[in-house]
Amino acid sequence: MLSREEIIERIGIARHNAGLSAKALSELAGLNKGYINRLENGKDFLPSLEALLNIIDACGISEEQFFYHDINTYKQDMELIKSMKNISNEKKLAIATLLRKEI
Repeated sequence: MLSREEIIERIGIARHNAGLSAKALSELAGLNKGYINRLENGKDFLPSLEALLNIIDACGISEEQFFYHDINTYKQDMELIKSMKNISNEKKLAIATLLRKEI
């Protein structure tokens, strides 16, 4: 479960990655012009679920990406998972063993 600070931080990351100003994101999400700015700077309230979903949509990402354990590596991780779909279980186990040794 994400804390209030983590949710607000992720909104900032998603906004930055989308190349949006706080004002632009507020407007795209159908919120008051200064909503995102107040949210990111004040950190004393959380958006409603509806507002959060509008923010996520306005940033052009999925809910899955927003709530993924590391929003910054989501795309790379999904590409890795996608590439693993077509290899044998034996090779998957070998890769997993190799990764465990690297950690």
